[in-house]
Amino acid sequence: MCIFLLQKPKMLTRKIKLWDINAHITCRLCSGYLIDATTVTECLHTFCRSCLVKYLEENNTCPTCRIVIHQSHPLQYIGHDRTMQDIVYKLVPGLQEAEMRKQREFYHKLGMEVPGDIKGETCSAKQHLDSHRNGETKADDSSNKDASEDKQEEDSDYHRSDEQVSICLECNSSKLRGLKRKWIRCSAQATVLHLKKFIAKKLNLSSFNELDILCNEEILGKDHTLKFVVVTRWRFKFRNSDPVTGSL
Repeated sequence: MCIFLLQKPKMLTRKIKLWDINAHITCRLCSGYLIDATTVTECLHTFCRSCLVKYLEENNTCPTCRIVIHQSHPLQYIGHDRTMQDIVYKLVPGLQEAEMRKQREFYHKLGMEVPGDIKGETCSAKQHLDSHRNGETKADDSSNKDASEDKQEEDSDYHRSDEQVSICLECNSSKLRGLKRKWIRCSAQATVLHLKKFIAKKLNLSSFNELDILCNEEILGKDHTLKFVVVTRWRFKFRNSDPVTGSL
């Protein structure tokens, strides 16, 4: 996979009304703001995850463009779009807090423990005290210790057991010097942000924000994994390319 580096020009900022971009951050199925944004890898149309999963239980096409996602297993060709969800949460005031509160109330109503990702974002001093009163602190400490041990085992592998991807980094700006070694091989779970930080360090840039990373002349989102880039930007355009440079 060949990726180009481009130094960012200084850009002027201007105010944009939320109303003008609502069409780009709302779900076509429920007409609400995107929650747990999930993208179809075949066409890159994005929906709320719950809306899309429910729709694909009886359909195998994209709700927007009607392209066939997969004849029998369309759910395997959708993925969480962290970049889009971050954009929505930053643009719509109070949306993230309201969603976390709804999810917390939902799990408490069912008498279930709040999942770790939600709990981590909404945990407060009050919840911590409530845990002490309910005698849950000891159990939480034990589970946290187990999770920490598991994480240490995963970290010691340094992602060598992950699916790997080979990348060619080409400089596309006269203001940037090229890398001495432009070929790298890393985990498919690495993100574009990891690449930007790596390149900035190698080129002695003051900040990784000074450069953009492009694939097929398209700027990549910083939270996209290399696996996502291969599937959505590379594999379908160069389906018959060399296995080292064109696929995982």
